[in-house]
Amino acid sequence: MAEVTEKPIATPGKAALIWSALGMALLLPLIIASQSPYLAYRNLAYILAGFAGIIALLLFFVQPLLAANHLPGLRPRSARLWHRATGSLILIAVAVHIGGLYLTSPPDALDALLLVAPTPFSVYGAIAFYGLIVTALLVTLRQRLPLRFLHWSILHNTLALIIVISTVVHALLIEGTMGTVSKWLTCMAVPAITLWVLWDVRVRRPRRRR
Repeated sequence: MAEVTEKPIATPGKAALIWSALGMALLLPLIIASQSPYLAYRNLAYILAGFAGIIALLLFFVQPLLAANHLPGLRPRSARLWHRATGSLILIAVAVHIGGLYLTSPPDALDALLLVAPTPFSVYGAIAFYGLIVTALLVTLRQRLPLRFLHWSILHNTLALIIVISTVVHALLIEGTMGTVSKWLTCMAVPAITLWVLWDVRVRRPRRRR
């Protein structure tokens, strides 16, 4: 997401409500997943991989809100720093996710990374993974790339949208530990939040400035 400097204004009561709702949205899917009967039939590596994947998906819910500084109580600089830190956490979670799956079944993990897996969810997961790698390189090499900030930001936003859509499709195609209702709600909310923030940053705010 593009870095912005506008800061939302919220009363203490509204701020507490927003943070409470966000906390519930992040914790409930994890609590529901921890009660899944599938856990009894999985080894530790697979369980860690599954929860790392859930955490990565949930962090995509927070990432655009931080980028656009829509969470109350955060200064613009703090929101940007947390946005970058959350991006690093997503990379770590995805690394644990892939690592756990590799320990569980190396051939399946390699097939997925090479985009030759027969299962569609593996292909979408690999697309999201490679999108994350390109995004990480884009952020790391930002000062060295011959791109204006606007072009860099549009590219960053486009990659973010591809990653989010691929991740959501990947999650929806998996029959795993996430509860059906919580998974669908999360998978609908993540792209909705992402698209809303993109519209806010790319359309609404520029119009207001003009």
